[in-house]
Amino acid sequence: MKQKKNLTPAMLFIVLFGIVSLFSDMTHEGASSIRGAYLSLLGASAATIGFVSGLGELVGYSLRYVFGRLTDKTRQYWPMTIIGYLVDVLAVPALALVHEDGWIWACALIILERTGKAIKKPAKNTIMSFAASQEGAGRSFAIGEALDQIGAFLGPLLLYGVMLLKTSGSMFQVYSTCFAVLLIPALITIVLLFYTRRKFPNPEEFEPEPKEYVPFRLKKRFILYLAGISLFAFGFIDYSLIIMHVSRHFAAISAGLSETSALVSTGTLPLFYAGAMLVDAVSALVFGMLYDKKGYWALVISTAVAAPFALFVFGAKTVPTLLLGIALWGVGMGAQESILKAVVSGIVPKSSRATGFGIFECCFGVFWFLGSWLLGILYDVSIPAMIAVSMGAQLLAIPFFCLSARDKDHEKG
Repeated sequence: MKQKKNLTPAMLFIVLFGIVSLFSDMTHEGASSIRGAYLSLLGASAATIGFVSGLGELVGYSLRYVFGRLTDKTRQYWPMTIIGYLVDVLAVPALALVHEDGWIWACALIILERTGKAIKKPAKNTIMSFAASQEGAGRSFAIGEALDQIGAFLGPLLLYGVMLLKTSGSMFQVYSTCFAVLLIPALITIVLLFYTRRKFPNPEEFEPEPKEYVPFRLKKRFILYLAGISLFAFGFIDYSLIIMHVSRHFAAISAGLSETSALVSTGTLPLFYAGAMLVDAVSALVFGMLYDKKGYWALVISTAVAAPFALFVFGAKTVPTLLLGIALWGVGMGAQESILKAVVSGIVPKSSRATGFGIFECCFGVFWFLGSWLLGILYDVSIPAMIAVSMGAQLLAIPFFCLSARDKDHEKG
């Protein structure tokens, strides 16, 4: 009989950290499934929601360069990760304390949550990349993303259950209860994080130190890649705007302006996000594995597949069309969280990888902010124009990915 193969320490670390992320994503992605509708209920306009969503991403991504540099200098991978997680997951249930007209405070907490992500992400991605060096970058980040998205699926599902049980009170009270319930996965995240820290105190030991120090510099390949991911981020509409559109569409439906009223309701809103996260998890695994075999082609294919999501979501006349658009949005998210990180870990040397992740995510966040702001404004002016800008920007990213891949081949030659 063949002896059962145990997980390697590196893979065990990847899985454990993935489970931490699972409960973390239950917390903040559960909140994301109702955040746009919640802000709209508190009185925020579409432009404000687009601005705040984009600003949150700007803060959450641009500060990653600062914390990435700090992480590389101090090598304090775990302290940075832990502090970031604490801020990230505790800011979400705090939304339950916001008053009925307190949309400004709600926006501040959303930005605080994104700040927590900025603190943790460069350190977290870097220690994940150390373990990934033994197991394959595409596969490792895909496994982590798949576990992330299981949590992102369960979080909205949990809130759907809360909405079913919470039959009394106003819609504001229902949302407040939802945010309060998210304290449970937040606390589980913290407990599991400290357990993982205790079991693997020095994850940097997974990847051998290079024989000689390689200073970080912006290679042409990396610059082309940054241009591509910036265009991708610019066109990738934040889910807050999507769910606000769906909730407003439901308002029109309930007024008798559409025949699909039985299939879309306020209580089912979290299920749309849950479905997107399930697609995200599967696509992350598929494209992550494909990246290890085909390299940049996995990125090109996933971008081309995801790009038309806005056409189906915002041009939807039927629920199946809307669901297809949300599923394509999930494909884009899966690629964003797995392949994009895997590419960075292959370009940037170990000694400055947190800085590399910081630069990558800073560019991503700046252009996500600009895109979210513009697309939020266009939503109120012309939805067809918003769809065209979203699709066009994402498709324009593909030539830059191809040029970056070609430059990689030249480096090898």
